[in-house]
Amino acid sequence: MSPKPITIDWDALETAVERNAPDTESFLDRSSGQVMTVVAGDPEAPLRKRQIAENIHNFVRVEPASSREQYRWMERFVSSVSEPGLRERLIISIDGKGAFRRFKDVLLAYPAERERWFSYRADLLHWHIHNWLREAGIDAAEDPPWGEAKPPPELPQVEGKPVVHGTEPPGEALRRHARDLIDGIAAIDLPSAIAFLEFLRDRGGQVLNGQDGALNDDDDPDGDQDEAPAAQRATSASAPSPAGEERAGDERAGDEKAASTGGRSGSPGGARAASGLRASDA
Repeated sequence: MSPKPITIDWDALETAVERNAPDTESFLDRSSGQVMTVVAGDPEAPLRKRQIAENIHNFVRVEPASSREQYRWMERFVSSVSEPGLRERLIISIDGKGAFRRFKDVLLAYPAERERWFSYRADLLHWHIHNWLREAGIDAAEDPPWGEAKPPPELPQVEGKPVVHGTEPPGEALRRHARDLIDGIAAIDLPSAIAFLEFLRDRGGQVLNGQDGALNDDDDPDGDQDEAPAAQRATSASAPSPAGEERAGDERAGDEKAASTGGRSGSPGGARAASGLRASDA
């Protein structure tokens, strides 16, 4: 006898499949269709763990799409980008730690390709959910809001620079070039170059460590809380948020103020870079 179909909380299940973080686990209640998420450090985590343990036969752990799997999705998408400049930037962006965040940042300047990525990724996530439910033996009483899941179509592979899977990461050639440039800089200009490189390094470290609103996306490919669930992106992408426009205006005003004051309110690395560059110009 097959299990009785249940009414699934599709939004919560979609979020659980998207979020791949080592400190987070989600469980689907076979009897109610609700999703219970346990986050390490959350005051309610012990209570939720006990509830799951006491009714362990009712719960099944949600298997999120792994970081490796989602990285392959990015690689396949990059291989389908026809614009050479964007393709090159995306190849570099997915090299090394912080690949998910950099990939999304590059696409911000290309709305059409960004929307194409979200659509492609949503299809892959929904197909993942479909297969997981089937393997877990769970029947849904109602179709999901995105409709019947189908195998995502293969993206066309555009001729051009390939996404390299060899021993050398795509960014290694750029690092070698940077080292060659440093070797050719006069000793008197090295303090300015070093200060600027330290500034870039520190800024990148802040993003990767979760400062300035960012998350460590190597643990959580979809950890950006400013993004709507995949099922809602199609309706929200074209409508700019007033709050977002206000924040953007504040950021532009802050940038202009920082530029007019010569970087005095910026980071120590930025101040060192600015002072060093002024000295070298003199």
